[in-house]
Amino acid sequence: MSGYTPDEKLRLEQLTQLRRKWLKDQELSPREPVLPPQKQGPVAKFWSGFLQPKTLWRIYTFKACNAGWWTFTRLLIPAWVVHYYVKYHLAKMPYGIVEVKPKLFPGDTVLETGEIIPGLPEEESHGHH
Repeated sequence: MSGYTPDEKLRLEQLTQLRRKWLKDQELSPREPVLPPQKQGPVAKFWSGFLQPKTLWRIYTFKACNAGWWTFTRLLIPAWVVHYYVKYHLAKMPYGIVEVKPKLFPGDTVLETGEIIPGLPEEESHGHH
């Protein structure tokens, strides 16, 4: 005896149809999966609203970031490089960040105020130390 019996053929056909139906049921429609709406916290609400395209807040934030980036890369960094070069490479005295003020002696005149530095009193000038 070769082949399936009519009952076996019917069972095999039914199983094949069930498998096809099961595979067809596994395909999701464009509306699936249907999930319940999640409650968002304040930060998540802010970001979900912020990330919507063409909102006024997003446009102005982009413009501010763009202007800040332009200012930083094309204005501040070159200015810093020029300042560094002038300060440390073109100065007459290398690394001369602070100049020593001229010493003042009794009888000298202060240039800013025109005041004359008084001399030392006599008893202090002859004292032995």
